[in-house]
Amino acid sequence: MTTLSATTEQTIKRRVSDENIWLSHAGRAISNSLGCLQVNELEYEVMSSEEAVGAAMLEELESAAKAKNGPLVIILLGGRGAQSLHRQLGKLAATNEKDWLFERLHVFTQDALAPLRLDNGLSFVRDFERLLGPEFFRKVKSFTCIRTDAPNLERELAGYVEKLESLGGIDVFFLGLGPEAGGASHLAYIKPGSGATADDIAGLIPISSSILEHHITKFKAGGTIVSEADEAECRAATHILTLGPAAILSARRIVQSIVDAGTAPAKRESYKRLLETEISTETETRRRQMDDNPGLWLRLHSNVRSLILEDVLQDN
Repeated sequence: MTTLSATTEQTIKRRVSDENIWLSHAGRAISNSLGCLQVNELEYEVMSSEEAVGAAMLEELESAAKAKNGPLVIILLGGRGAQSLHRQLGKLAATNEKDWLFERLHVFTQDALAPLRLDNGLSFVRDFERLLGPEFFRKVKSFTCIRTDAPNLERELAGYVEKLESLGGIDVFFLGLGPEAGGASHLAYIKPGSGATADDIAGLIPISSSILEHHITKFKAGGTIVSEADEAECRAATHILTLGPAAILSARRIVQSIVDAGTAPAKRESYKRLLETEISTETETRRRQMDDNPGLWLRLHSNVRSLILEDVLQDN
């Protein structure tokens, strides 16, 4: 491995796996003990509506804030999975009802397409602004996105990780589940075959046409107005910047939401495989399982709440 830069050589290391670039902490490794991590069953909750999912996610935020003194660090989920939460937060931000919560939040995003202008309509940041509204951003303690227009994406991602961890780590990580071929899945944008390990805190992954198509489709399904110019720029993106397995495993609480099986029916097979896969205790076998199906990283976390709609459990 080589160091990323002089400013981060004490903390961040760079590793290349095929065309994927992964960043990890120097001197901190858990991959050798991967086989010893406890495997957990995923206990899901079937909610009555997308609005009910959003309300449960809001309850999670409030519970985390009440259980901890001081600031709260959260990772927002983009796309359909958290749009109801974002709408509810936006409405509350227009009042003073939840100011006690907003003023304690350090808000981060989990992934992004790059290169991409931040004012592109297919940027997660634009979607967050549309749903959360200006008062939310004015009231929170901080909002930090990955700069997808940065001249040096690796350095940008390393700095992003350092800022996130300087605030004490992740209190609540909101996650979805992305469908992949053969019933596999991705978390954040950790793709099958990308070589991510339990040590990797973040990465830069070459983009695929299927991911671009899924990204554009879910934004349109969620109500985003997309111009031809924005779509063309989005389709020209070359990489995904994403938080990695180490970030997921380090989060104090994970809240998963899946509400869009109607428009993304492949999620049904992916979720079924997530629930039913027998995860090996042998380190190398488990490593291959995680790389083949990154959604399984969720099963190695002991504090997960999975919120779904009933149609996720239907047969395709």
